[in-house]
Amino acid sequence: MRKQYHFRRSERGWLAWDVDRLVRLTKDLPRSEVNVAELAELDEAYWFSGGTSDTTCRMIIDHARMINEADLNFPIILSSDGRLMDGMHRVAKAVQSGITSIGAVRFEFDPDPDHIGVGPDELPCEEQAADT
Repeated sequence: MRKQYHFRRSERGWLAWDVDRLVRLTKDLPRSEVNVAELAELDEAYWFSGGTSDTTCRMIIDHARMINEADLNFPIILSSDGRLMDGMHRVAKAVQSGITSIGAVRFEFDPDPDHIGVGPDELPCEEQAADT
């Protein structure tokens, strides 16, 4: 699996969280079910916003592969305000499969970002072993 980050725009520029760290931080949080239709990110430019290159068919194919390989046994991660921080491939798989709810963990208080002012094209996304 490639290295993944969660990005969010702010007054300080891009904020980026290392998804591996988010997974570790949420390991012991209580799990609940959320309605996938209520996730705002389904109707937003999620994977391809903020980059400097146009979206290519190869990029879409790569995401389709990750959707197919997504494991719904792992919960998605939500920020304290209910925004998706990790798990869009699992959400997409659930929607495609007709599943209406998905397991989730939610931060009570968001952790500090790992990077501030560093955009999506500036962090490495090299292939790495899955850490689940």
